[in-house]
Amino acid sequence: MNNLISQMQIQVNEKVFLKDPNSSELGKKIIAKSIELIVEMGLESFTFRKLATQLETTESSIYRYFESKHKLLLYLTSWYWGWLEYHLVFSTANISSAEERLKAAIKVISKDIPDNEMFGHINLGLLNKIVISESSKAYLTKQVDDANKEGFYAGYKRMVIRISEIIKELNPNFGFASTLTSTIIEGIQDQKYFAEHLPTLTDISGDSSILTQFYTDMAISTIQQNNTP
Repeated sequence: MNNLISQMQIQVNEKVFLKDPNSSELGKKIIAKSIELIVEMGLESFTFRKLATQLETTESSIYRYFESKHKLLLYLTSWYWGWLEYHLVFSTANISSAEERLKAAIKVISKDIPDNEMFGHINLGLLNKIVISESSKAYLTKQVDDANKEGFYAGYKRMVIRISEIIKELNPNFGFASTLTSTIIEGIQDQKYFAEHLPTLTDISGDSSILTQFYTDMAISTIQQNNTP
């Protein structure tokens, strides 16, 4: 499956960038190094000037690709959800049972990604760390409504829709499929963050299998008990 996915071209909304970073070696280096630096120093401390210094290029050359670091974050998170969507589709494609597809979907979202796992020039493990610690900043802004109208969150929303459809198949009378799905996705990211930084807020100690089991049990129990039309 990984070989098939590696041949896919992940699409990101063209309005997020000024110039497609995949169109040049510098663009690819901008993405690769920005992932490393954001993980190292956090989004608040990360700047295009620091990125330019690391790449031995000019700050203005980076602005030719992205107008702000917020747009860069949107690119990174959009790319991640697009990549994860492929995994979701492949992991559930040949499963007839809706319950088993839901279990597979939750496993896809919650599984750990090694720091050295690569997709071309993108370090998936490090990008996953950014999604866990920084992705909420992509939409917790005053400009969220305008960004939503531009379609900047389409990849994330597609993930929610795909899993919601599985939930509706499992229980057509369940009236909160999108709510449950987004709660699962956000909860998994939060629990992973808590496990690393605020361990008293979670009972998950870095074991993704326990996290998978917790959200699987919670989801199936909630869906089966709730029959609100």
